[in-house]
Amino acid sequence: MHGSPHIVSDVMTPTVVAVGREAPFKDIVKLMEQWKVSALPVVEGEGRVIGVVSEADLLPKEEFRDDDPDRHTQLRRLPDLAKAGAVTAQELMSTPAVTVHAGATLAQAARIMAQRKVKRLPVVNDEGVLDGIVSRADLLKVFLRPDEELAEEVRREVVAHLFPVPLEPVRVDVDDGVVTLTGRIRDTSLVPVAARLIRAVEGVVDVECHLSGKSARDELR
Repeated sequence: MHGSPHIVSDVMTPTVVAVGREAPFKDIVKLMEQWKVSALPVVEGEGRVIGVVSEADLLPKEEFRDDDPDRHTQLRRLPDLAKAGAVTAQELMSTPAVTVHAGATLAQAARIMAQRKVKRLPVVNDEGVLDGIVSRADLLKVFLRPDEELAEEVRREVVAHLFPVPLEPVRVDVDDGVVTLTGRIRDTSLVPVAARLIRAVEGVVDVECHLSGKSARDELR
């Protein structure tokens, strides 16, 4: 992966197990166990995503195995009671599906997951057809980028543009994703700008700027 921001297609899993509307309960459980996933997209036709079945959708069948004597509790949880009696993907699935496009940035995908409280997102094209799936773990892959790769991007995309003629060379060091800038620059008002731009580089954990400005000697030149 090179350049920022990275997009969903860079980290998504293109091979996805999915089920149709009529998939039976036990088959769904078997597929989740076989593929070690906690949710399955539900598709129809040429692969258009119409919903998602997650472990949370399946658990009511076990949870409500024993009758709850508290009728008020049952009334409050009618949706869960309905799913307890469901036997197919269509009856179990959460719909409409929360999805994302392959061209979305990782930040956009992370925001959707946080807002909708989901652990993974089906990736669809403009027609809503399934292209892949992206999980929370996939979004964290950017933090596996090598330090030197991060350093090179910071030099190329930030330092070269903000500090083209420094008083002394700006050094970029990266250790475990933490970027450190050292050197002397002509305009120290650009330091917060540099820090903000570097934090926007995918895979950067933190930024430390040790950049100084003109000295009294420089002013006399």
